[in-house]
Amino acid sequence: MNELVEGLSSGKQNTGIVVETPKSDGSTLWEIRTEEQPYAFLSDNEIKEENRYGQKIDLVDLTGLPEDRSMFINENPEVGCNPNRNKQHGFFFTADNCIGCHACEAACSEKNENPAHIAFRSVGYVEGGSFPDYKRMNISMACNHCDDPVCLKGCPTAAYTKHAEYGAVLQDPDTCFGCGYCTWVCPYNAPQLDPIQGQVSKCNMCVDRLEVGLKPSCVSACVGNALDFGVIENVPENRDQAKTSIPGFPDPEITHPNIRFQQITQMPDEMKRTDSTPVKYQKDEKGGYKTVVNQAASNNSKGQQRHWNLGKLSSRETPLVLFTLMAQASIGAFALPFIGSQFGVESLVAFRDTVAYVPLAILSFLMVGLGLFMSSMHLGKPKRFYRGFNNWRHSPVCREGLGIAAFMGALGMHILFSLPDNSLFQSLDSTLFGGIFSQLISANWTISIANVFGWLALPSALVGLYYMNRCYRIKARPFWNHWQVITSFFGNALSLGAFISGLVIVTTLALLGVSYSSALIIAGVLMLVGLTAESIGLVAHGKAMNDATHEGAASHFIQCTTFGNTYYLRNTLLGFNLLLMAGLLAFAGDGTIALIGWACAGLLLVVSSVVGRALFYVLVIPTTMPGAFFWKNKGFEQHARDIGLAEMPQVGVIPNAH
Repeated sequence: MNELVEGLSSGKQNTGIVVETPKSDGSTLWEIRTEEQPYAFLSDNEIKEENRYGQKIDLVDLTGLPEDRSMFINENPEVGCNPNRNKQHGFFFTADNCIGCHACEAACSEKNENPAHIAFRSVGYVEGGSFPDYKRMNISMACNHCDDPVCLKGCPTAAYTKHAEYGAVLQDPDTCFGCGYCTWVCPYNAPQLDPIQGQVSKCNMCVDRLEVGLKPSCVSACVGNALDFGVIENVPENRDQAKTSIPGFPDPEITHPNIRFQQITQMPDEMKRTDSTPVKYQKDEKGGYKTVVNQAASNNSKGQQRHWNLGKLSSRETPLVLFTLMAQASIGAFALPFIGSQFGVESLVAFRDTVAYVPLAILSFLMVGLGLFMSSMHLGKPKRFYRGFNNWRHSPVCREGLGIAAFMGALGMHILFSLPDNSLFQSLDSTLFGGIFSQLISANWTISIANVFGWLALPSALVGLYYMNRCYRIKARPFWNHWQVITSFFGNALSLGAFISGLVIVTTLALLGVSYSSALIIAGVLMLVGLTAESIGLVAHGKAMNDATHEGAASHFIQCTTFGNTYYLRNTLLGFNLLLMAGLLAFAGDGTIALIGWACAGLLLVVSSVVGRALFYVLVIPTTMPGAFFWKNKGFEQHARDIGLAEMPQVGVIPNAH
C-alpha cells in the first residue's frame, strides 16, 4: 500500500477538474459559491485509526508524506483548508433513499464536461418480487477510490496515482494511451474509455471541492439524501448501517473499495437486473446475495436453443485475437527448429544448414512484429505505444509487452548473425556487393553469436507468454480467471508453431531429398501435445463454469446458447483433430497420404484456434455494476445501433469502435 499511496511532490497533475475563480484578495484557494447549502459541506470530527480492512485511515501516518503538500490542481500551488485532507475519504450510499432521479449523474457530467456517452457516475437498477409486492432498488456508483486499486496496478502507462490527499485515485488522461486494461480489471466500471478521444478518464473525487471543505458535486446534487461523503468509516447522521455490499455490488475483497452502504428495506429473495446481462442475485443463507445465471435475460429468448452468430465473433478486441495467436505461433515456429538443431536432431540439423532456415526465422519475426502492430492499433492513441513500458513494477500488460518485445529483438539479432552462414545471403552478397560482407564477417563466430541470441530469445518468449496469461487472470472477469488461459496460450504456441515450422521444414527437406521423418514426427507430437493441453483446459473450464454462480457462469451460458453452434463446432474440430493427429502419428508414416493428412490437421487447427480465441473475447461478462433500462445496457446499445438511433450523439450510446 505504501507504494500505491503517493502524490506528486512537484510539477503538474492534470486531474481534469474544473476549478472555480480565485478570490481577488487571495484569502482562500477557491471561492465557495454563495448558494452552497449546509449539507454540501464536509463535517467530519472524530476520525477512526483504521478501516474495517485494517488499512490506516491517516495516510500521512502510512506514507510519511508532508501534510501541507500541494496537489497542483490546474497548476495552482496553494494548499486547501480541509483539516482532514490526508485522511482516506469515501462515499456513503443509502439505497433506501435513492429515487433514481439521476441528478448525481447530471451534476458529475456537468462539472467534468463529459460527452453524452461517458459518465463517471451512473445509476443502475435491480428489482424483484411480484405484484403487489414488487420492489426496485437503485444503485448510484462511481469510482470507489479503493485501498487496493487494481486499475493503478494494471495500467501499463502509470497514468494512475493514489494520493495521500483524501486517498483519491486520480488518473491522468494525458498519460493514458487508451488500451482500456483498467476498464477490464475494475469491478465497478469506474474508468471510462472514450473511443472518440482514444483515452480513459474517471471520477476524480472532486478534490478541488474537498480542498475547500465541500462534498463532491454528485453528493451535493442528490435530492433524496441517498449519497453522502466523508472520512471513511464515519457513518453519517441518521444512518444505521455501514455495509460493504448490497445486491448487485461485486465482491469488495477484490479491491477493498471505500464505499459503505445502507439498505434496510427488506428485498425479495431474488433480484434481477433491468439490463440485458444474464445475471441475477439470490439471497443466501447468510442474508447476502450471490450471483447466479438469469437465463430469461439472455439474448437467446428461446431458452437453450443454439445459434451460430458468426458475425458477432468480430469485436473491438479482434486486434488482440490476432496479436495473441500470432505471437504464440511465432514463438513455437522459432523454438522447434532452433532447439532441435541445438540438441542434434538429425533432420533439424540438416534443416538448419539449408537456405530455408533464415526465411523461417524471418517469418517468425514478421509474425510477432505484425502481432505487436495489431496490438498497437488496438490502442486509442497508437502513437503513444512506447508508454506501455512505464509500469513494469506492477502491470502484467507492461511485462507482457517487455517479454514479447525482448523476444522480437533477440530473434532479430539471431537472424542478423545467421545471415553470413546462409547460402542465399552469400549468393546475394556475391552478386550485388562482390562478396564484401562475406569477407568482412566470419561465419564461424557469427553462428556462435546467433546461437547466443537464439537462447536469449527463448526465456524472453516464456516471460512474454506467462504475463500474457497473467493479463487475463482478472478477478473482475471470472470467465477468464481460470488456469485454462495458460493451457490455451502455451498450447497454441506448441500446436500452431509446430504446424508452421513443420510445414516449412518438411517441404524444404522433401525438395532437397533429405529424410524428414523425425522432423515430421516431432512437429506432429508437439501439435498433439498442444491440442491436448488446450482441450484439457477447455474441459476443466467448462465444468468449472457450469458449477459456478458468478458472471463466468453467465458467459458460459451464452457460449452454449447464443453462440452454441459455433462453440460446439469448435469443440468438434478439436476432438476430431486430436483423433486425426493421433492416427497419423501411429499409422500414417511419412508418405504422400500422411502429408495430406497433416495439412488437413493444420487447417483444422488454424480454424479452431481463431474461432476459439474470438469466443474468448466476445463472451466475457465482467463483474460490473447493474445498468438501467437504456443507459449502460448492452442490449439497448445494440438495438440502437441496429436501428440507427446510436448515430445521434445525444442518445449516449458509446461508439462501437476502439
